[in-house]
Amino acid sequence: MNQTVPATWLVYCREGFERDAQAELLYHAAQHDADVKGTAGAGWAGVTRTDGGMANALQREVAFSRLVFARQSLIALPALSLSRDDRLSAIAGQVSGAGWSFDSIWHETPDTNDGKSLARLTKALTRPLQSLLKKRGALRRNAGGRRLHLLWLSGEQVLVGMSFPGNRSELAGGIRRLRFPSRAPSRSTLKLEEAWHEFVPRDEWDARLAEGMQAADLGAAPGGWTWQLVQRGMHVYAIDNGPMDKALMASGQVEHLGEDGFTWEPPERLDWLVCDIVDKPARVLAMVERWLIRRWCREAVFNLKLPMKKRWEEVQRSLSALECSLGQTGIDATVACRHLYHDREEVTVHVRLLAPASQRA
Repeated sequence: MNQTVPATWLVYCREGFERDAQAELLYHAAQHDADVKGTAGAGWAGVTRTDGGMANALQREVAFSRLVFARQSLIALPALSLSRDDRLSAIAGQVSGAGWSFDSIWHETPDTNDGKSLARLTKALTRPLQSLLKKRGALRRNAGGRRLHLLWLSGEQVLVGMSFPGNRSELAGGIRRLRFPSRAPSRSTLKLEEAWHEFVPRDEWDARLAEGMQAADLGAAPGGWTWQLVQRGMHVYAIDNGPMDKALMASGQVEHLGEDGFTWEPPERLDWLVCDIVDKPARVLAMVERWLIRRWCREAVFNLKLPMKKRWEEVQRSLSALECSLGQTGIDATVACRHLYHDREEVTVHVRLLAPASQRA
């Protein structure tokens, strides 16, 4: 394959989810009639076109926000083997051959133990490579926000990729690292905090995560997700037969009801439904669908626990079923899903109900 043709659509992912990320890319490639073959390594996956086409159009057609298992979305050149004596010349040669120009360079590694061990090397190469690419005219100002990504697989191998503004993660490695609040009852609190960063634009937090709102947390105990709601000044119905954190209950903002989250019904329409119940995806979906169809909440964040095999297929089936059910009942909504950094064997789904057309301005 030509070493200067960006024929690969490359994504980063959590280690252990490479097959799922690859299956997702293969699905989208098939939807766009692209002939591709899959490729993957620890912490990344990709599809390479076998029909002579470049990956640009395929990557552009599938918005990053639509991807579930991807942490980053790039077009990439073939893997580059390097000599320890002169790594930079090979990288600069491949970039120049591709005709790429960009205004920033990110050195990244897979989110693995081996990847982390490369940090010292990438730091040492940063300034010399910047200088070399500036001299060749590739690194320049006003390059349209295009970014060069160097995914270091080892000291002797690198994947050279390009990302474009509006269709990528703006986080290094696509990872949002959050500090665990020491007063929170459990580390699961970070899942809901990350979900808000992911699905609710920061400039809309004051309106959509406002003080005085009402929310329900199904499967709440000991209160990791409830804690996030309370921090935003919301009143929370915490539904769980298990005990809640005493300090959280002392806030006066939580009403703990020892009931079944699958059957409990709110006394009035709420602003938020959140749910991190460990159960089969189909059962969680059925419960959330009931809430949405009856408009018991305006927005929902919930997790779907995934099987060990064919996780992408389960996600795709679940999301399609949810969207179909809402559509058949005339519910207009936005649905988004992401395998968050703080998730494990699960994905997080966000649904926002839209006002009926008759009520829109």
